[in-house]
Amino acid sequence: MSQSADILIIGGGLSGTMLAVQLLRLPVRRKVLIIEPRNELGRGEAYSAVELGHTLNGNAARMSVDPDNPDDLTQWLTEHIAGGGWPESAEQNVPVSELFPPRGLFGVYVQQRLVEARRVGARYGSSVEHIRAEVVDLQVDADSVQLTLSNGQSLSGFCAVLATGMFPAARTPQKASSGLNAAALDPWDVAAMRQLDPQSTVMIIGSGLTMVDAVVSLEQAGHRGPIEVFSRHGLLPHVRRQPPVWIDFLGSDHSLRTPRQLLRELRRQCRAAIAQGIDWQAPLDTVRVHIARLWSQATDVQRRQFVRHVRPWWESHHHRSPPLSAKLVERLHKEGRLRIHAASFKGLEPREDGSVGIRIRRRGESETCVVQGAALINSSGIEYDWRRVARPLPQQLLVRGLVQSGPLALGIAAAVDGAVLDAEGRAASRLFAMGPPLRGMWWESTAVTDVALQAKALAARLSGRG
Repeated sequence: MSQSADILIIGGGLSGTMLAVQLLRLPVRRKVLIIEPRNELGRGEAYSAVELGHTLNGNAARMSVDPDNPDDLTQWLTEHIAGGGWPESAEQNVPVSELFPPRGLFGVYVQQRLVEARRVGARYGSSVEHIRAEVVDLQVDADSVQLTLSNGQSLSGFCAVLATGMFPAARTPQKASSGLNAAALDPWDVAAMRQLDPQSTVMIIGSGLTMVDAVVSLEQAGHRGPIEVFSRHGLLPHVRRQPPVWIDFLGSDHSLRTPRQLLRELRRQCRAAIAQGIDWQAPLDTVRVHIARLWSQATDVQRRQFVRHVRPWWESHHHRSPPLSAKLVERLHKEGRLRIHAASFKGLEPREDGSVGIRIRRRGESETCVVQGAALINSSGIEYDWRRVARPLPQQLLVRGLVQSGPLALGIAAAVDGAVLDAEGRAASRLFAMGPPLRGMWWESTAVTDVALQAKALAARLSGRG
């Protein structure tokens, strides 16, 4: 079986779906195939969650998928709630623009925008078809891109886009596996957590936003025992608040170029805000629109310094927790049920009594020790290093030399327009990437607004093709 199209989109989560939406809106006739093993488009890993407690970590005003309308999600939610959808929204007691919707509901919003774009595309003779399979191999020749699928089917297209999204560490097979995933519970599997003794001790590796989700899952599963969290720096995500607008100090001063200069000035701006009785998050929130520029103009040495010394604090301050989830974590911490340990995970320790043991090294200590609990959850975030991802397509692309690791092994390397760079550093003419695979290029390449902007730009780049 073989099928052909103008554009092949590999991945049907947020990235792939948003690209399809932008392509359908352009007045050019084309056939697009999205290859995605899930039975629904627009959800991916992030928005397949079904629990109402797993919410976006940004409010509606920050999460529009339309780069031309920042109020798009707010407007959609207003209509959805007025029509009887999401009655639980009243519990947040804030304006619609400040609501933090469930991630599953956000997936419905993305799907609705795809439905509308399909109607627009039909007027131009364009179509999008969902192929339910996994891409296991990819080859490029002078005339086309050929894909081999897990179901034995082959596809060909004028060009292909790697919109593979994120590889959650908890769900991604690792090339050099420690066995952690085999021994750990899925952070979002509430049904599995219901099988635990409600009073048992649960251990969590990692203290970022995935950990927050895991704690929400445990709470919804009825768990009431101790929760021991281990992470290298022991930092928790700050709660996301709604600060007032602050002056765009980076927009008016392009002399700030290095991470050190940025941090020095950012601290000064935060101190100035606090002195005026304004939330310190206000100055920090102005930085987002400049991240891609700052990261791209930094040297490799400066990028390494940032990742090594600043990244943990950047993640905890910038990737903040939704209010309801943060409130739960804070309550459990005050009750003494949830404890945070600054410690590194060093491996699993076999146990014969049915419990789970892990070896850790506490920060500041040279010796390791073993701790145990009834269950373990891997909440160590996202795996961005494609060399470690034991999935067929990333491995085949690397082996064939069609891609190379991105800066600091974050995703893959690409040109400014999204054209993938091969092992020799040459920009591909038929293979592109967008979203999380470009983390190393732009640092922040995972947020909804980042993906939406990339989708619009790449659709315009491809509009003359096919």
